[in-house]
Amino acid sequence: MKRRTFLKFTTTAVAGSLAAPYVHAQSKKFAGVTLRVNGFGGLYDETLRKCVGAPLEEKYGLKVQFIAGSQSADLVKLIANRDNPPYDLFQADSAYMVELLKAGVIEEIKDSDVPNIKRILPEFREYGDHGVPYSVASSIPVYNSKYIKQPLTSYSDIARSDLAGRAVIPSPVQDSISLYLLGIADENGGSISNMDPAFQVMAAAKPNIVALAQTTVAELQMFESEEVYAGIFWDSRAHELRTKGFPIVTVIPPKGLYSICSYFNVVKGMKYPEAAHAFAQQLLSDEGMSGLPQALGIGVTTDVKLPDEIQKNLVYNSPKRIALKKKVDWQKWMADRGTRIERINKIIRS
Repeated sequence: MKRRTFLKFTTTAVAGSLAAPYVHAQSKKFAGVTLRVNGFGGLYDETLRKCVGAPLEEKYGLKVQFIAGSQSADLVKLIANRDNPPYDLFQADSAYMVELLKAGVIEEIKDSDVPNIKRILPEFREYGDHGVPYSVASSIPVYNSKYIKQPLTSYSDIARSDLAGRAVIPSPVQDSISLYLLGIADENGGSISNMDPAFQVMAAAKPNIVALAQTTVAELQMFESEEVYAGIFWDSRAHELRTKGFPIVTVIPPKGLYSICSYFNVVKGMKYPEAAHAFAQQLLSDEGMSGLPQALGIGVTTDVKLPDEIQKNLVYNSPKRIALKKKVDWQKWMADRGTRIERINKIIRS
């Protein structure tokens, strides 16, 4: 080989080897892209980072930034800055979806964009093509079996006389968990359009109620200190108490369950819709869906197959249980919020 040809070949080979890492990095589809997401904080966000964010970064170079805050405050911020949205994806519970749709700040997501949407069970997609429901939480009766020997069986059992001075309910300003009021109405011949039966039961329950818990953490602490033995709580928080050694039993009311879904939404005007769809696809994969039930005992919305030791702890752990899920007219529920707050506060605090 001539010296000039050899030098040319060597230079090309070296340049190619030096360029290889750069080319590899650039071959990742979403390298340099970061999706901003409103977060719920703590282990919840950490779990989504591990099961959704990390695989996306490894596969595509896509980064996901969770910004922990208050869902209600984040919603106000998003709507106020619709022309320059602070988030690319927005997490919202079923009730907050009403406000997002009313404000027109989220895009539809179709299964042609995210094939795993076909895996979502029909009971959990409440808003058509808007939003991707990925978790489900239930507002249910719970009790400490160390002190309560006769099992609770329904929402209405909150009025049982043996719970005198030992029960807690969430403040009615918490729109999602206060769905138990709809459960009580339903069990006593009422409905979302006739809540009087629920208010009558709550009047009978007044001697039992030691507090209207203003936050989930406050209610958790009341159960941990054994200040209360029964109440209405989130199923995942009851699971958390059991992992700490408390004999907390969750009740499955036979006339139906009231729950919320958490949704991821693509924000209108965000720059990277294809990256957002990749996020949703990973979220709805087996890997993405397994994280929250394993870490926090939070229910799933798809046909994912979970290990038996995890599945058995979920409220919706069988087709029979899923059939108990009641539909909620979220628009009406939110519209009647003021009336509920006024009536419950008057009953309990009078």
